[in-house]
Amino acid sequence: MEIIKNLDNDKLTIAIKGRLDTTTAPSLEKELKSALNGVTELIFDLSDLEYVSSAGLRVLLSAQKVMNKQGSMVITHANTDIMDVFEVTGFVDILNIE
Repeated sequence: MEIIKNLDNDKLTIAIKGRLDTTTAPSLEKELKSALNGVTELIFDLSDLEYVSSAGLRVLLSAQKVMNKQGSMVITHANTDIMDVFEVTGFVDILNIE
């Protein structure tokens, strides 16, 4: 998995490439813990995300909880397979997905 961060004032965009699973989720979680301070708008660009597991969903949910307190979070460019996972798990009702 590759994580590409772009901070523009208080807006953080994170692009994730590859697989967000049990092996890689801790890396994203670590990145988020250090990156969200002072951020009021968080955007996840999932254009190049190939797979997400329950561990990856947990990290996204944790980020959503943090951002509910300090701003907003949006998930963009999720492909059909990722959207299917969001729909089956009910995350379409929890996350702001565009």
